[in-house]
Amino acid sequence: MKKALYKTLYFLAYGFWYLLALLPFPVLYLLSDGLYLLMSRVVKYRHKVIRKNLKSSFPEKTDEELCHIERKFHRWFCDYIVETLKLMTMSKKQLMERMTFTGTEELNRVLSEGKSAAVYLGHLGNWEWITSLPYWVDNALCCQLYHPLENEYFDRLFKFVRERHGALCIPMQESLRKIIQFGRSGKPLVVGYISDQTPFWWNIHHWIQFMNQETPVLTGAERIVKHTRQVFVYGDVTRTSRGHYNCEFRIIREETKGLLEYEITDLYFQELEKSIRHQPEIYLWSHNRWKRTRARFDEYFEEIDGKVHLREGKEMIY
Repeated sequence: MKKALYKTLYFLAYGFWYLLALLPFPVLYLLSDGLYLLMSRVVKYRHKVIRKNLKSSFPEKTDEELCHIERKFHRWFCDYIVETLKLMTMSKKQLMERMTFTGTEELNRVLSEGKSAAVYLGHLGNWEWITSLPYWVDNALCCQLYHPLENEYFDRLFKFVRERHGALCIPMQESLRKIIQFGRSGKPLVVGYISDQTPFWWNIHHWIQFMNQETPVLTGAERIVKHTRQVFVYGDVTRTSRGHYNCEFRIIREETKGLLEYEITDLYFQELEKSIRHQPEIYLWSHNRWKRTRARFDEYFEEIDGKVHLREGKEMIY
C-alpha cells in the first residue's frame, strides 16, 4: 500500500515538475519574483539562520550591508529554485548558453594525458546546471557524488533530472567503488565533489578556519582523490547575470598522491572562501553550516586510532 502511494506521488510530482519546466524563462522568473516576496517579506525563510551565518562570516559589515546581502540571497535562491525546475526540459543549446565554462583547455589537456580530474565545487551559484559539463569536455566520463534521498521514488526523479545531460550520479556510500569501476571503462573521469556540507559528528576528523569561524569539514573526498591519483581542480562559479553562470576551472595540484594530509581540503576551502567573498549572495546561507562546534565535539566525542567514538557516559547527539 505504502509503495503504491509513493509510486502515485512520484508520477504526480513528475508531471507537475514537467509542466512547470515547460514554462519559458520569463514566466518562471515572474514566479520567482512572487516567491521572493513570499519568502523574504511574509514567511521570512530561515531568517535567523541566514542572519547568524552572515553576521559571523562578515563581522566587519554593518547591519544594513548584511540586510542587503540577505535580500540578494533570497532573490538568487528563488531563481535557483525555478532554474532547477527548468533543468528537466532544458536543451543542450539552452544550457550551453546559460551555463558556461572557462579553463576547459587545461582540463581537457589533463584528460588527453589519460588522467582523471576531481572538480571541487561549493553550494555556490547553480550547482545543478554543472551537470551540463559533458558538453564541454573531450572523451571523458563525467559524474558527481550525491546523497540519495530516503524515498527511492523521489530519489529516482532527482537522479533522472541530474543525469539528463550525460553526467552520472554516484551515491556517497558507493563513491570509491564506483569511481574505480568507472575508471576501468578506458576513459578518464571528471568527478564533481560538493564538499562544503556539515559532516556528521562521527565523520569529523579535521577543523579549519572558514569564513571567520572554526568549521568541521568533510575529508572523505580527499582520500578518494589521493587514492585514485585524480588531478585537483577547483570550479569557481560566478553569476554573470540573471539566469547565466560561469564556472572557471583552475588546476590547484596536478600530482595529489604525495600531498600532506588534509592539504587538498584546506586548499579547497581557501578557494571557496575567495569565491564566496567575491559574490556572497549566491552562497547557500540558509544551510545551518556551523551548527556543530568544537566545544560540543570535545564534550561528547573523542578520536581514537582515526575513528570517532562517543565518550563514556554520554548519549548520542545529532
